[in-house]
Amino acid sequence: MALSPERIDSIATLAGRLFAGGGKLDAVVRGVREANPDLKTVTGAMAAVMAEDPFREEAGFDLHLVDGNNHCWLITDKPELATGVVIAQRDEDE
Repeated sequence: MALSPERIDSIATLAGRLFAGGGKLDAVVRGVREANPDLKTVTGAMAAVMAEDPFREEAGFDLHLVDGNNHCWLITDKPELATGVVIAQRDEDE
């Protein structure tokens, strides 16, 4: 399953709206997961623990794409391989 640019925009917009509304990371992840039940992986992390560069930077969070096509998932920069996302919240100081 590939993630189209429009789908990535939709996910980022939803996550941004949930964060802007005061949502905590777990609530944002839950909201994105509920709106995208076909994604294999929707998870959250703090940006400081992510070793990879984000696919996209948004206000207050980074969006990483996940390739879960094999046994273990990995971060990818290729939307055509993406099966999910990691929403990585940044500290306000970042």
